[in-house]
Amino acid sequence: MEWIFGLCLGVGLSACCGFRVFVPLLVASLATKFGWVAMTPGFEWMGTWTAFFVLATATLLEVGAYYIPWLDNALDTIAMPLAFAAGTLLTTSFVDVDIPLLKWGLGIIAGGGTASLIQTGTSMLRLGSTATTGGLGNPVVASTENVLSFGLSFLAILLPVLTVILVIGLLIFIGRLIATRGLRTKKARINGAGTTMRNNLN
Repeated sequence: MEWIFGLCLGVGLSACCGFRVFVPLLVASLATKFGWVAMTPGFEWMGTWTAFFVLATATLLEVGAYYIPWLDNALDTIAMPLAFAAGTLLTTSFVDVDIPLLKWGLGIIAGGGTASLIQTGTSMLRLGSTATTGGLGNPVVASTENVLSFGLSFLAILLPVLTVILVIGLLIFIGRLIATRGLRTKKARINGAGTTMRNNLN
C-alpha cells in the first residue's frame, strides 16, 4: 500500500508541473532535504543542496518569464515536453516498486500524462486571454498559475490523497474544455466549408 501513497504524492506534484515546470520539483527537493518525504533509491540527488539551488534559480526564471508579454505564449510551446518530463520524473521518484517497467510506466502515464493534460489546459487559457484581452489579462493568468502550482505542491506533500482527488476533478474539467473546443472548431470548419460551397454554386 505504500507505493499507492507514493503514487498519489507523485501524481499530485506532477499535476503542478502543468502550471509551472520547476515549482513542484523545487518543493519536492525541499521536502526531501528536510525529511518530509523520501525519494526511492536512485533519486536521492533531488534532496541535495545543489539540486535545490539549481531548481530555485530555474523556478525564479520561469515565474518571472511568464510576466513578460509575448514570451509567456512562446514558453508554452516548450512547456509541454518539459512538463511531461518533469511529471514523469516526479512520479517515478516516489513510486516504490521493484519492477522498473511498472515503475516507469506509472511515471510516464500517470505523471507525465497528468502534467501534459493540465499544461494543455493552461496554454488554452492563456491563448484565450491573449485573444480576448490583447495580452492584458495574461499576468492574472500567470499569477493564478503560480498560486496553484505552489499551493497544490505543498498540499501534495501534506495531503497527497486529497490532492489527487482535486487533480482528478481538474482533469475532468480540462478534458471537457478540450472536447468542447474541438467540437466548436469542427463545427466552424463545417460551416466554413458549407459557406464556400454555396458561394461557388452562386
